[in-house]
Amino acid sequence: MMGTKLKQLIICFWITLPFCVTQKAKDRSPRQRDAEFPDKYQTCMQGVPGVQGRDGNPGINGIPGTPGIPGRDGLKGEKGECVSERFEDPWKPNFKQCAWNSLNYGIDLGKIAECTFTKQRSDSALRVLFSGSLRLKCKTACCQRWYFTFNGAELEGLCEGVQAGLVDIGIWVGTCADYPRGDASTGWNSVSRVIIEEMPK
Repeated sequence: MMGTKLKQLIICFWITLPFCVTQKAKDRSPRQRDAEFPDKYQTCMQGVPGVQGRDGNPGINGIPGTPGIPGRDGLKGEKGECVSERFEDPWKPNFKQCAWNSLNYGIDLGKIAECTFTKQRSDSALRVLFSGSLRLKCKTACCQRWYFTFNGAELEGLCEGVQAGLVDIGIWVGTCADYPRGDASTGWNSVSRVIIEEMPK
């Protein structure tokens, strides 16, 4: 009789114990059960890492933004300077000498000699020098003058305004205003030279 009651008590305890454990597990929240899961199964081995995923497709363009507020006009600037640059070839020397041995030209009025020069630029000037003997004889006060012409035009000092190309440079003798003409002679018993040089302005 005692053995039968003990068996019934053990069976009742065996049936009631799982019910109590299950009831306690039901009373816990899902978060508490998830926290207990790793502690219970710590002996499990970690699996092989998975293959890395691919990049996703590019997203669609967003909605265009609204136009901004138009800017205001700035302050008026100061007036600039007009600068013009000239790109030209480097300056090259250009000169010529014409020489005559013993001209002995005894005219008192007219052209004595001529030298042709090739001018390279239109914006340059010409300088002409004469070297030689000049003679003037007079019984009373008289005057003669020697001068140069450029393509027939008499110019003074540095000759400007002559176009590029051939230029005929003449040596002339003439009279002076308000004075009688004398006896002139050019290049007597000597070498006469004309040196022509083209110069930048």
